[in-house]
Amino acid sequence: MILSTQGETLIKHFESCKLEAYKDSVGIWTIGWGNTKYENGAPVKKGDEIPQWRADQLFGRIVQRFVNDVNYLTKDVYLKNHQFDALVSFAYNVGSDIDLDNVSEGLGDSTLLKLVLNNPANPDISKEFLKWNKAGGKVLAGLTRRRKSEAHLYATGVLKVQF
Repeated sequence: MILSTQGETLIKHFESCKLEAYKDSVGIWTIGWGNTKYENGAPVKKGDEIPQWRADQLFGRIVQRFVNDVNYLTKDVYLKNHQFDALVSFAYNVGSDIDLDNVSEGLGDSTLLKLVLNNPANPDISKEFLKWNKAGGKVLAGLTRRRKSEAHLYATGVLKVQF
């Protein structure tokens, strides 16, 4: 599957674009559309600056990794594109967590993914999005809004960013 315009709009709405490196809510250097690393894996660092075209290019390359990861993680289940979009947005924000442990550090080991794989129409899936609204152990209003938007898109196919 591919990320639709609706999915890209959701991610960009909540990430916003900053052309100078800044520390995110947990103190990680970030640039562009919420990127903490460059394509080569090098971390963003204090003082980094990029032009808008570079932020957009970086977003396209990084988001494609998450598209690939979500495709891999959900290869055995049929998803509608809006469900896929919501999962890509989620993974873009919290990580794909494709590893061999069972520690839930992102989508890969999450109960959210387990429910999706078991039955993509399960109404409890929306509740699982909402559990991921903390950063640094604190509930953040922005993450709560993002998770509500992702859950709403997943469940209804309608993009809504204001809650």
